Amino acid sequence: MTDPKEMPFLDHLEELRWRIIWSLLAIAAGTVIGVVVAIRFDLISALTAPLFSVVADLSQDDPAFLGLLSTERLAFMSLTEPFFFVIKLGMLFGVVLASPIVVYQFWAFLSPALEGAERKAIIPTFMLGAGLFGAGVAMAYFVALPMTIRFLLLFGAEWFTPALTAGYYMSMVLGLLMAFGLAFEVPVVMLVLTSLGLVTSHFMKTKRRHAVVLMAVMGSVLTPGDYWQVTILLMGPLLALYELGIWLAVRVERRRDSSSGDGPSLTSSLLGVAAAATYRWKAQKAA
Repeated sequence: MTDPKEMPFLDHLEELRWRIIWSLLAIAAGTVIGVVVAIRFDLISALTAPLFSVVADLSQDDPAFLGLLSTERLAFMSLTEPFFFVIKLGMLFGVVLASPIVVYQFWAFLSPALEGAERKAIIPTFMLGAGLFGAGVAMAYFVALPMTIRFLLLFGAEWFTPALTAGYYMSMVLGLLMAFGLAFEVPVVMLVLTSLGLVTSHFMKTKRRHAVVLMAVMGSVLTPGDYWQVTILLMGPLLALYELGIWLAVRVERRRDSSSGDGPSLTSSLLGVAAAATYRWKAQKAA
């Protein structure tokens, strides 16, 4: 027979299980909608638009590129390649559609373990992360992607004739968009590390030179190496985001000092939510 003292913890795990199930169902439903939207609103054309725009520009100087514009369609080597790519695209779009429900489920499970001030701070934190991710994706699509395509098509053009396949091109595009979106999450990561006490604003200020080198490496990896102008262009936003992370870290430290240690930090609550919520659940049951 189950010990009654263990029931609060088991009930808490049961709640967590249902939160995860509802999140997965939301993602599944979002995937179905995403596939329909990808087909109906022709999202694939939006992803291939930068390619054909660059090719049209290059073909004015080199007629060899006209072959890619003959049908404005990408080749595929397997009969299942287009089908599975549409499914993959629908899944990514479905995660975006389901993200409000997933965030709500996370919030509903997390809120009992948070203090009042932390409840007010968590929504702006989510919004900051979402906004920065969207900004990174937009910069990748409108700036980095066309320049990357141009560089890769021109590289070795005197020896090779491009015959692009859908799978490789789409994987590169989605990978680049995701990479920029995640790279723009630098301030959120710095905020988490500061809240955990792993780094301080003073430490990050003293490591600015190292940050410049790291941003240069990231810019070189995410963009063609020979396009040094693009690398510098991308280093600007990344360094600005680093400074934003320092500013957020200073704010966290000031709030921590003003509270004189009253209550856990936001990120500590996020990482220790299971233990904190279980403790408070037991206290409420005991009362």
